[in-house]
Parts: sequence; structure tokens; C-alpha cells
Amino acid sequence: MTAYTIRTFRFPDDYAAVYDLWAHAGPGIQLRVSDEPEEIAKKVAHDPDLFIVAETPEGEIIGAVMAGFDGRRGLIYHLAVAEPHRGQGIGKALMDEIEARLRAKGCLRAYLMVVPGHDDVLAFYHNLGWEDLPVITLAKNLTD
Repeated sequence: MTAYTIRTFRFPDDYAAVYDLWAHAGPGIQLRVSDEPEEIAKKVAHDPDLFIVAETPEGEIIGAVMAGFDGRRGLIYHLAVAEPHRGQGIGKALMDEIEARLRAKGCLRAYLMVVPGHDDVLAFYHNLGWEDLPVITLAKNLTD
């Protein structure tokens, strides 16, 4: 079992390690321009406490999750745990902490998205009490 602590993400110090974690997490995390340093800096400026990492005593970041809260609803982004450390409860601990932080802000309901075909990821979230919603998610790039 890997020893770790959960703490708030530090920008820019943690950025490279977390981006690398996301990049190697598998096809369920799709990195976009919104994950570039300038955009992450904006996110951290808005609600820094809703971006957390799991870190070993040696300083290695082995997990991360980011969330947002608009004053009404929460949205979870990019939960990832490094491959060698999966199955040890780190993902659950990160989700428990980010949910607690959302609740502390007054969030009543949160959402997350899972890329179709990732049944293991769906099972993970179902085990944490998340439910499927019969919706289609749409997106639009607002950049030129």
C-alpha cells in the first residue's frame, strides 16, 4: 500500500507532474487547450481549493482531481491515479475529499462525464454512489 497525503494543487509547481499524470491516464482523459498552463492558472485563480493531488512522502504526485463550482452545481474533471498505484483506494479518497470540498461551498449536486466504453470507470463511480443520467452532452469551442 502506497503512503500518500491529499493536498491542494500548487500552480505552477505541480502543473508538469499533473499534466503528465493526465497524459498517461489512458483514453478516458482527453487533454485539450483548456488543460494548458494559462487555462489552469485561470481555474486555480477562480477556486484553488477545488484542485487536489495525492502525493507520496517523497513528493511524487500519484493522483489528482479537479472540480468546478458555479454557485449552484459542481462538475468533476480529470480524476487520475498513476497506473502502479491504482486499486489502493487513492481515487476514492480523492473523490471523497473533492466532494467534501464541494459540499463545504454549498454545492447540492455535482456532475461528471465518462467517455463511452469505459465500463470499469463507470463501475468505480457507481460504487461511489454516482448515477447515470439520460442526457447527451454537447460542447462548443469558443476560441477563434
